[in-house]
Amino acid sequence: MADPRLLSATFERAEAEIREISFRDDFVVREIPAPAGLAPFALALAGDVRPEEHAEDSPYGTGRFILLHDPDSPEAWEGSWRVVCFAQAPLEADIGIDPLVTDVAWSWLVDALNSRGAEYRSASGTATKTLSKGFGHLADAGDGAQIELRASWTPAGSLAVHVEAWAELVCMLAGLPPGSEGIQVISAGARQDD
Repeated sequence: MADPRLLSATFERAEAEIREISFRDDFVVREIPAPAGLAPFALALAGDVRPEEHAEDSPYGTGRFILLHDPDSPEAWEGSWRVVCFAQAPLEADIGIDPLVTDVAWSWLVDALNSRGAEYRSASGTATKTLSKGFGHLADAGDGAQIELRASWTPAGSLAVHVEAWAELVCMLAGLPPGSEGIQVISAGARQDD
């Protein structure tokens, strides 16, 4: 049996590597409590694109990143590490009806991982789009749409590049592609900037 102190030190090194990451100014990341019972070791992050003052969730896009470590390497993981992530952003209604929008969301995750040289296997997930229409007192809100991606994979190599890929994905879903730092977001309806 491996020394528990050695196992803990392995995870602590991963935590330290992740905590050193610098994110773009318009993507705010904070550590949140990790879900209990998924693995002996876990780290969870929440990220929001341009969150409003004094608010935790952003009207532009939000995400969660969970790093799990189980030295016993669960069979389904095909390794001792597992990433579970979530990303969500509102869409313009006309984009929400596009039948390929879910395929595009998944491809952005794969592209973000590949652009950083992130090694991974056993990827799985779902991309979901929802359409909404307001009625009654909410009729003035008009039509809306949202994209949501939930994914997991077994990372290899540097764990920091997986966090960076997740951050890129959340920003892409929110309409902020790489290199767009500091560019004003133009959007309609309830998502307008002050």
